[in-house]
Amino acid sequence: MFDITGKKPLVTGGSRGIGRGIAVCLAKQGAEVAVNYRSNAEEAERVVREVRDLGRETFMVQADVSKKEEVIRMFGEIRDHWGKLDILVNNAGILRMASFEEIKEEDWDAVLDTNLKGQYLCAQEAIKLMGSGSKIINISSIASGGVGMGSSHITHYVASKGGVVALTEGMAVDLAPKGINVNVIAPGLIETDMTQSFLADEKVKAGFLAKIPKGRAGKPEDIGAAAAFLASNEADY
Repeated sequence: MFDITGKKPLVTGGSRGIGRGIAVCLAKQGAEVAVNYRSNAEEAERVVREVRDLGRETFMVQADVSKKEEVIRMFGEIRDHWGKLDILVNNAGILRMASFEEIKEEDWDAVLDTNLKGQYLCAQEAIKLMGSGSKIINISSIASGGVGMGSSHITHYVASKGGVVALTEGMAVDLAPKGINVNVIAPGLIETDMTQSFLADEKVKAGFLAKIPKGRAGKPEDIGAAAAFLASNEADY
């Protein structure tokens, strides 16, 4: 696919779902991978074993990306381990479902702080370890508000992911003179732990699949392949 041999990426939220798919795909293309997790060390260790079985160097770093002090600590660990960072995949995210009129302020804050502020915090620390040719890949969603695929009961999630698209545009302009490329991936429906709860409802699942021309949900590896391209020299422009 795309050769990123020896590159050093950090994948936030890399212990499961899309993050795991990206981490493993980057490793398959030759990268060493730092796997971030917030609370489930066991799942992160499983991903680390998968990457190590591919013959790549890997390690796990714990941090809640919504908390600045934890983000600073995480990038300090990366600096101590590698001395630099080539690729940041801003993937960590959460989903809390509620109708708009029932969204609690603490849930609004949790979703926006993790899904949007977390990407800003991680990117600000990452660029301190990056040189020209580095890549930042932000993960948004097809439910980001601008493509007509919004869904009910996730207004706060939609707002956060729409913010990621706008954040990426601003970052790309500001960081291009430094030789750092910034792109965004907006996945559609992907089979992950996060989506299992509503895909278990056959009526809801059928409604989602009716909007997808291929007639199936995506897999984390599908997003991993897109990330591998954006992380490679082939995506330098």
